[in-house]
Amino acid sequence: MRLKLGILSFLIFSLSLHAQQRDTRVRDYITPTRIVWQQHADLIKGAENLLIPGNGQSDLANTRICVIHSSADKHPALLFDFGKELQGGLQIVTGMPAQQQPIRVRIRFGESASEAMSEISAESGATNDHAMRDFEIALPWLGVMEVGNSGFRFVRIDLLDTDRELHLKEVRAISTYRDIPYLGSFTCNDERLNEIWQTGAYTVHLNMQEYLWDGIKRDRLVWVGDLHPEVMTVSTVFGYNEVVPKSLDLIRDITPLPQWMNGISSYSIWWLLIHRDWYYYQGDLDYLKEQQTYLVGLLRHLISKVDENGRERLDGNRFLDWPSSENPAAIDAGLQALMVMAMKAGFELCTVLGENALAIECLNMTDKLSSKGQEVTNAVKISGKAPDDPGSKQAAALLTLAELMPEKEANDNYLSANGGHGFSTFYGYYMLRAMAVAGNYQGALDVIRSYWGAMLDLGATTFWEDFNLDWLPNAAGIDELVPEGKKDIHGDFGAYCYERFRHSLCHGWASGPTSWLSEYVLGVQVLEPGCKRVSITPHLGDLQWVEGTFPTPYGIIEIRHEKGTDGKVESTVNAPEGVEIIIR
Repeated sequence: MRLKLGILSFLIFSLSLHAQQRDTRVRDYITPTRIVWQQHADLIKGAENLLIPGNGQSDLANTRICVIHSSADKHPALLFDFGKELQGGLQIVTGMPAQQQPIRVRIRFGESASEAMSEISAESGATNDHAMRDFEIALPWLGVMEVGNSGFRFVRIDLLDTDRELHLKEVRAISTYRDIPYLGSFTCNDERLNEIWQTGAYTVHLNMQEYLWDGIKRDRLVWVGDLHPEVMTVSTVFGYNEVVPKSLDLIRDITPLPQWMNGISSYSIWWLLIHRDWYYYQGDLDYLKEQQTYLVGLLRHLISKVDENGRERLDGNRFLDWPSSENPAAIDAGLQALMVMAMKAGFELCTVLGENALAIECLNMTDKLSSKGQEVTNAVKISGKAPDDPGSKQAAALLTLAELMPEKEANDNYLSANGGHGFSTFYGYYMLRAMAVAGNYQGALDVIRSYWGAMLDLGATTFWEDFNLDWLPNAAGIDELVPEGKKDIHGDFGAYCYERFRHSLCHGWASGPTSWLSEYVLGVQVLEPGCKRVSITPHLGDLQWVEGTFPTPYGIIEIRHEKGTDGKVESTVNAPEGVEIIIR
């Protein structure tokens, strides 16, 4: 009897362990690539030892040690660069100085060198919001300490105690990420575009943590509207990943109708649009059916927000993105367009789910909203803040994608005016798509090079929450301490909720060029759910060749396009069985 009870207890214990959520991420330990700066360098000996890869193990040999002394008026510090943006923390391995008591240090994480040197204050914008990036800890004698959970590239360590000796054997970043292959790829004869594609992919990869976050330093949350560009990048680069449905289900379950997701009406629309695109890319009908009850309720709720004249009357927070948030006319136009897009997606999804009556209602509502859309479209023409301001590129992009504004008018008068000026990182994806609808592929490539490429020129290894080309004159990069007479691109700029060092330099919503380059230059357009039919329509612009891969539920599509001397593009496509390819 006791044996049976023992087995039963063991089984219950095993099941309880299995029921707990397991972390599917891995950890890598990253050695610093350089020491950017030292304070009181005369009191620091052997700092170069910290640039040698270690093993994370303290030992009694106490060789290859960095020895740091402090005095009553001198407290040494070092600023480390780990070479690229990371999500995770820090591992510190100590040696055995004569004094065996713990020793206090201050640690500061930074996405830029200057942020790691900053003080938390309202003036600087530096905060501990969402993740602790500035704190004090005590290090053990002859031990290992692991601390931190933030987005960073740089770390500053200050010795706080007076008249003490600190032995540092290793200082390593702990990179926490999902160990998944990059199934999609993009390579062309322009290395700048290749780096931009890869940087967008890496930006989203870092945000694929327990859930799909918006940022790894700040906004470590499921902002569902912001997820749409990220989900498109996930589908383009990684194919199916459980972080997407996990995040979509989370925001659904914490937002009972008639509430708006994240308190923003447009974000509930984006949840609907994400499900439409996720179904087309992944073809998981069973998962779509799990959304049926909520999806039907949401569509009916959206329909209730349309007046008798076909004008949207969405309540809650009326929001597109931050750079357009002070432009009511643009917001009105953009929300009208999003409602049209929502009804079109609702028609498709309800047809698949057998909700035929609601599908017809969505179709009729599309016509009703579109007839009012022309009047709303006119508002965008007066939405500029100055006589020479072309108006809202955000609104023009959405109106184009909703077929409420002629694509040539949108491109010529709004989207292409002043190049990348007026672009934003979140809605830049939709601006690029609207330019493609207008056939201005070359203009879109030029904007990608100038706007997203400028972040790379400033030392970025991930794309930022926001960026403005007007910030560029006399600005120093993020990878060095700001020289005298230069502006700090991180500490001097930003706006709205992301002023100065609060500004996130790794935001997944900024990854739009990655999926856009695969969609329009490599030319991959998904025509049927599950990628059963895929159109390959390349638009090389000034490129000579492009090649890459695209993941589908059936396997990888391999693609190469090459432009001949006569300008004609020759294409080679290898697709897995189950995928019908249409080359145009």
